[in-house]
Amino acid sequence: MSQFIFENRLSSLRSKFDSLGVDTVWIIQPENRRYLSFFKATDGQLNESSGSLFITMDQALLLTDSRYTIQAQEEAVDFEVITHKQGLSNALFEIFDRLNTRRLGFEGNYLVWDLYEKAKERASKHSPPVELIALSAIVDEMREIKGPEEVEVLSRSAQLTGDVIAQVIKELRPGQAEKDVAWRIETLIREQDADGVAFPPIVASGPNSALPHAIPTDRLIREGEPIILDVGLKVDGYCSDMTRTIFLGNPPSYFKEIYHIVREAQVSALEYIRVGMKTAEADSVARDIIKKAGFGDFFGHSLGHGIGLAPHERPAVGPLKPEVLQEGMVFTIEPGIYIPEKGGVRLEEMVILEKDGVRVLTTNKNFFAF
Repeated sequence: MSQFIFENRLSSLRSKFDSLGVDTVWIIQPENRRYLSFFKATDGQLNESSGSLFITMDQALLLTDSRYTIQAQEEAVDFEVITHKQGLSNALFEIFDRLNTRRLGFEGNYLVWDLYEKAKERASKHSPPVELIALSAIVDEMREIKGPEEVEVLSRSAQLTGDVIAQVIKELRPGQAEKDVAWRIETLIREQDADGVAFPPIVASGPNSALPHAIPTDRLIREGEPIILDVGLKVDGYCSDMTRTIFLGNPPSYFKEIYHIVREAQVSALEYIRVGMKTAEADSVARDIIKKAGFGDFFGHSLGHGIGLAPHERPAVGPLKPEVLQEGMVFTIEPGIYIPEKGGVRLEEMVILEKDGVRVLTTNKNFFAF
């Protein structure tokens, strides 16, 4: 990413300070941290942060410990790196003094309770006291609209995922265990020019395919049953997400019907979605087709989700978190039908919303079943 992109992102965040009523923003969520600073470290557990950003109108600090100091200095060139030696919470007095902080905005949707309580105690004992203000996904909202460089990386990520799925389908045979196929997917991802998996691959066959987020098991794949392959990888930190449902041999007519319904729902959404449409309306385009076919009770999740530095991010393309779809958003379109104890079908594409509609970033080289 070009350095000016990070400068622009900081400027955009700072332009919101007055409306948020803060003089300092504290960023700890790993994807948001990377979005603003290019600091790539990840956090292995919720109660340990590999780094925090403290941003004011004229200063930008990255607070970390000695494990990450060199990496932070190399990557976050717009930030002054400070190494704390006795834990993040114990360094807050120094940070408040240095930044002249009075009203600290923090990520209310991410900060764990224990760290919040420690920060609140430090803030209340500081002279003068510092007010803590929970911010609601302020950087997450900025991440919704992807710039050209982000779209280029997301496209590469999606194309590599298509290559992996195509190879897996080519190799797939009856008698293979779901776990073995999942391991093959991870191996192929590592052999690509990718950072690694975006999420553990889903390989779900037969009745297991009725579980939208099934975990691969020792179950052996059989002819004629649905096999869901849900795969994502990362390129330069940006994720992909793509699903195909395939059959080895000739499936029962029941599953052929379900497959056609899901594909019709997906194609209708791909053709219909436009800039300015509400997420609930986009969802209903596909959902109504599935309902009219008599399978409405078997499509329980939303039509799709945003994707970028995280495999699931804003916008949620469904009715529960309504918002207006905007040009530059990248999200999935993934209707599905899941019949308990029998199996399911899901088809998923990654798209970018452009002026005239959606453009599919994933590839059809790994065929549709019918």
